[in-house]
Amino acid sequence: MTDTVNTATEAAKTFAKDAQARATAMFGDFNARTKAAVERSTKLVEELTEFNKGNIEALVESSRVAAKAAETLGQNAADTARKNFETTTAALKSFASAKTPTEFFQLQSDYARSTFDALIAETSKNSETVLKLAGDVFQPISNRFAVAAEKIKVAA
Repeated sequence: MTDTVNTATEAAKTFAKDAQARATAMFGDFNARTKAAVERSTKLVEELTEFNKGNIEALVESSRVAAKAAETLGQNAADTARKNFETTTAALKSFASAKTPTEFFQLQSDYARSTFDALIAETSKNSETVLKLAGDVFQPISNRFAVAAEKIKVAA
C-alpha cells in the first residue's frame, strides 16, 4: 500500500508539474500574442495619425492656393472694371463730339463692337484662369487620394 501511495503521490506531482508547465506556456503564449497585438495597434495608430496629418496639410495648402486664386480673380475684376470705365468715358466723350447723326451711330457701333470683343476676350481669359486655378486648388487633395488608394492597395 505504501508503494501505491508513493506511486499516486509521484503521479500527482508529475501531473501538477505538467499542468504548471502547460499553464506557464499558455500564459507565455498569451502574453506574446497580446504584446504583438499591442505593437501592431500602436503602429496602426501612428500610421493613421501621420496619414491624417498629411490630409490636414493638404487641406491647408489647398486653402492657401484658393485664397491666392480669389485674390488674383478679384484683382483681375478690378482691373477690368477700371479699363471698362476708362473706355466708356472715352466713348461718351467721342459721342458728344459727333457732328452728325451718322457719325454718332458709327461711333456707337464701333464702341459696341469693341466692347463685345473685349467681353469675349475677358470671359475666355477668366475661364482659362478659373480652370487652371481649380486644378491648382484640388491638386493637394488629389495627391492625398492617391496616397490613400496606395495604402488601401497595400493593405488589401
